[in-house]
This record gives sequence, structure tokens and C-alpha cells, in this order.
Amino acid sequence: MVYLATLALAAAIAVSNVSQAWDTALAGKLTVQIPPPPADSAASGQTARVDAVLDVLRQTPGVRSAEQLGRAEMTELLAPWLGEAASSTDLPLPALIAVEVAPDRTPELATLQRRLAEAASGTRVDDHQRTLGRLLEVARTLQLLAVLVVALVGAAAVVTVVFVTRTGLSIHRNVIELLHLIGAHDAYVARQFQRHALRLGLTGGLVGLGLAAATLGALAQWVGQETGAIVPELTLSQLQWFALAGVPLATTGVAMITARVTVLRTLAKLS
Repeated sequence: MVYLATLALAAAIAVSNVSQAWDTALAGKLTVQIPPPPADSAASGQTARVDAVLDVLRQTPGVRSAEQLGRAEMTELLAPWLGEAASSTDLPLPALIAVEVAPDRTPELATLQRRLAEAASGTRVDDHQRTLGRLLEVARTLQLLAVLVVALVGAAAVVTVVFVTRTGLSIHRNVIELLHLIGAHDAYVARQFQRHALRLGLTGGLVGLGLAAATLGALAQWVGQETGAIVPELTLSQLQWFALAGVPLATTGVAMITARVTVLRTLAKLS
């Protein structure tokens, strides 16, 4: 159960990190796309269109910078989808301009779109908000699912401890009655079950944590080879790793408290 809880918590943390990376990377950014001119146009036609769009952007209030992406940068962006074909010079790629805007002076997009289309027909402006909104919605859903998994695992752990503790009380009923006869209180009996829950919880928790760490390490290595333009690198900070390491301690604490409460309530009913 610690294994599942650790993986679910790690997934929630990783998704949170990714959503923050997306938000940071796209906040205050625009992308301007200038389609290539007709095939029968002069080779200098696209250069003139790009220059005209850049002039409009650099004269627009609120625009901090506007830079055209080079061929190498566009190839790097397309490589995850097109592979080696992304470097082909025969592809009719549009010109892309990365624009950074001031957060407190964001240009009115409809007006900017109209001005850019007048400078170069077919030019489009993407503020990434629609895409970012969908990505963040998916991220929030995944986080909620991960939290639900952790909650279900915790509930299952509590039920398991209650069942095991009651079974132990039933098996050792004669011994418990003898302890009562010689003056032992219910709290003493509860402490014995608490210690048993502590030993089992720590042992199982450390094993589960070790397996979870090995699984996360393997996943991190595999995902690291697949990260690209859309999915950033999935990493956890030291503080987040410490949080994961606290899962066995938390589950052990829950097991001890559950065992104690179960013993005291059961013995109270038998008195």
C-alpha cells in the first residue's frame, strides 16, 4: 500500500511541476505564424512579409521583443513528430516569430491580428491560452485522480489494520483476560498492539518505499529520453523527495493510532 501511495503522490507532484512549467513557459508569450507565399512568388517575397510583420510588432505598445525563429530552431521543434524529415529544406514551413509581451500591457489580440494580416496576408497570432487552458485542465484532473488513489489506499490501510487487530484480539482473548486478572489495564494491551503495528508498518513501509523509488527511477530515466517540445523534463526537488520519504512514517502512524483505537473500543465493549 505504501508502494501505491508513494507512486500516486509522486504522480500528483510531477503533474503539478509540469503544469507550472507549462504556465511559466507560455505566460506572456505569443507566436506569430506567417504562411509561405505562393510557389510562383519571388524567393524574396517571404523575407519581405516577415520584415513587414516584425516592423508592426516592434512598433506595438506592450511588445517587449519579437524574434524570428531560425531554421535550426524550427527543425528542433518539429523533430519529435517528423524525425529526420524535419531537416528537409523542401518542407513549405511557415515563418514563426516568438513574441514576448509585458504582463501589464498585453496588446489587444484582435487589433494586433488585423494589423499583422494587413502587413502579410494569412498571418495568424496564437496566444496559447486555449491550449494552455486544456493542458492545465488535464493536469488538474490527473492530480485529482492521484489524490483519490492516495485516499483510497489510506482507507484500505485503515480497514486492514482494524481487521488484523480485531483478529489478534480474538485469537489472544484468553491471554488478555489473564492480563486483566493480574491487574493489566486496557491501555497496556493497546500498547502491545501499537508496537506490533509499528514494527509491521515500518518494515512494510520501507520495503514499499524502496520499490517505489526503484520504479520512479526507472520511469524518470525512460521519460527523460522521451521529453521534448510538449512534455518538459519530469524531475522532483529534494523537498519533494523528502515528502515521498515521509509516506512510510505517515502510514505507520496511522496504523498505530488505528490499532490503539480499535483495541480500546473493542475491550470497552467486552468489559
